[in-house]
Amino acid sequence: MSYKRIIISVLLSMIFLFPLYMIFINSFKFELDIINNPAALPDIYTFKNYLNIFSRSDQLFTKSLLNSVLFTSLSIIFVLILSSTLAFSMYFLSNRVQNIIFIFLLLGLILPTPIILIPVFTILKFFKLNNTVVGLVLFFSAYYLPFGTLVFKGFLKNVPKEMIEASFIDGANFYICYYKIVLPVMKPAAASIIIITGTWVWNDFLNPLILLGPLQGTTVTVGLYRMVGQYSVNFGELFAFMVLISLPVIIAYLFLQKYFIEGLMAGSGK
Repeated sequence: MSYKRIIISVLLSMIFLFPLYMIFINSFKFELDIINNPAALPDIYTFKNYLNIFSRSDQLFTKSLLNSVLFTSLSIIFVLILSSTLAFSMYFLSNRVQNIIFIFLLLGLILPTPIILIPVFTILKFFKLNNTVVGLVLFFSAYYLPFGTLVFKGFLKNVPKEMIEASFIDGANFYICYYKIVLPVMKPAAASIIIITGTWVWNDFLNPLILLGPLQGTTVTVGLYRMVGQYSVNFGELFAFMVLISLPVIIAYLFLQKYFIEGLMAGSGK
């Protein structure tokens, strides 16, 4: 039975890793080698595709990377602060009120972005925040707030109420209790939110394209879209661009992976 599980695990891993293999290998190939045999290892490895990306006159990769880092970092910070404080505030409410809030949070998770994109654009335009960094960050923060709140609230079930009540008896207010007692023990949940929310914001294509425009504040996904020409595509540079924009997410996951599963499974045992 164990051998069957190992074989199934290996096969599934190969299925999921094959696209990553294709992207990585083809980023070191010449154009004709990619077209003739995209799955084969290159006969001659070349770094020309990577050099061409960094030597572009429009600095597409550098600008896209800086913009995505800015949007993703600010969105994560706002989601962490707002969702953690909201979850901690719900901690003191009755179960009935918590259930009502849960319904609104679930509605926020269910609605896909294409449905709300036009109303969001209209609201941002009314406040003159369309085509701005602030407008896009506020949208990401509001859209991923329900997910962060649900994760934090599930993790707060592991925090004894007696510990929080004792801090209030000792004279601590809401913010001191949140900052010194609750926040330090919610690091695993925060790591999970950072990884998942960061990946969602980093990979988002439609919202930056519509809310910022294709040329105003290009992100890595919009930059990848701009790599595809109207009449021709340089596949080698396209694959190299894919590899480069994937590295920040992979590096962040490697640093936070030990907290990832613990944060997602928080509260499941109770």
